Amino acid sequence: MYKRSIFFKAAAFAFAFTSAQVVFAQGTTGQDNDVRAVTTAVPILTVAPDARSAALGDAGVALSPDANSPFWNPAKLGFVPTDMSVSLSYSPWLANIVDDMSLSYLSGYKKVSETSALSLSLLYFDLGELQFIDANQQPIQDYRPKEYTISLGYGQALSENFSVGIGARFIHSNLAGNVNVSGPTQSFESKPGNTAAVDVGVYYQKDLSQKINLALAGNISNIGGKIAYTTQDEKDFLPTNLKIGTAVTYNLDAYNTLTFVLDANKLLVPSPGADTDQTVISGIFSSFGDAEGGFSEEMQEVNLSGGVEYWYNKLFAARAGYFYENPEKGGRKFFSMGVGLRYQKFGLDAAYLVPNEQGNPLANTWRFSLALNLE
Repeated sequence: MYKRSIFFKAAAFAFAFTSAQVVFAQGTTGQDNDVRAVTTAVPILTVAPDARSAALGDAGVALSPDANSPFWNPAKLGFVPTDMSVSLSYSPWLANIVDDMSLSYLSGYKKVSETSALSLSLLYFDLGELQFIDANQQPIQDYRPKEYTISLGYGQALSENFSVGIGARFIHSNLAGNVNVSGPTQSFESKPGNTAAVDVGVYYQKDLSQKINLALAGNISNIGGKIAYTTQDEKDFLPTNLKIGTAVTYNLDAYNTLTFVLDANKLLVPSPGADTDQTVISGIFSSFGDAEGGFSEEMQEVNLSGGVEYWYNKLFAARAGYFYENPEKGGRKFFSMGVGLRYQKFGLDAAYLVPNEQGNPLANTWRFSLALNLE
């Protein structure tokens, strides 16, 4: 059992990935017949960790390659522009409600040939300070839940226009430590969840003219074993995600450039009401047709992200974007905006999120990224 403040933090955290209707309806009645959001373990793996893509509505699978490419699509490593680059990103998470949660991301790559590169990245999610109490309202322990992933990636260009990539990651999710939970009929011990996953991606880019470049990309991320948090060995799916997208860049003149990006995302896990005891691979294939509402409900599970990025002389960028999730599947909707600066080898990006509805915990969410590029 948790203190009231702990429940509030947990509800706010869940709200950030679904909607108020899902969280509070489920919290009071145990279910909601109108909202059928797809839920998984470790949902932070679906959040844009870097400021550039965050400013574009969480779109990035086909965006031009940079140090944060391994998160979005390892295939882009086949076309990275410099010999080496490192990026550090930070976001105070749910800062409008709590003051001790944060998301950090460190990522970098090194070319191993003219057409390939290796990457290494670390994602760290700090959920802040919690206090566990027993059934008699007596403190058990203070605890600081955390989640992190360590990822390796490799991308190889197979031609001047096309590349493929693969990534592998270790996932650690420690939400309750090793607390003993006792009930009237059973008792068990919580434990950290550990598992591994892989990503596979493709990337295509081509100059359609002297002024227009088209990029198309697809990536399936977090294909991995289910994760367990108790000694009862009940396991949850990871957020295996299919992302496809495009980016169209217009070079208006020698100094001004516009890029339009659009991503579509679908979780490749069982829909609400479907069999959750199936294997990961079976869940991936069945996720295209297991929704009780048929094809129309399957389409509701597709989230859209899009935005526009403007660059002046490759020195200053302005960005704006929008994220849309169907109201029947969680209802997250928000605008985003941001800026970027480049000077010699250094880069700085910032993003700000603007939710559609008042009182959303995601309000006043900032992300910052600092990059160092080495030729």
